[in-house]
Amino acid sequence: MPDIPEPAFAEPWHAQLFALTVHLNESGRFAWPDWAERFGATLAAHGLARDLDGGDDYFTAWLETLEKLLAEQGSALPEEAGSVRAAWERAYLSTAHGEPVRLPESDEQAI
Repeated sequence: MPDIPEPAFAEPWHAQLFALTVHLNESGRFAWPDWAERFGATLAAHGLARDLDGGDDYFTAWLETLEKLLAEQGSALPEEAGSVRAAWERAYLSTAHGEPVRLPESDEQAI
């Protein structure tokens, strides 16, 4: 039986966050060198200078960096990010295990 390669990302949200960041970069929202400098500063601020395995600590820092960058640009204000985060939290807490998480239409319209 051939070896099956391990997934490139440990969690689906890691892949989604990475893809979103690449998309924003490719659509001209920010330059990659600026992104890399900001992300490095976030990692250093959290004491994450050690080798990381691409787990939650790494992608939580990645998300923090992206949120700060978008807030500075006025593209996604912290209050808006908090509202979206709260809507997703309500959705996943009320979703049966194994079912896809969906935002109710009322939350989608508010976003």
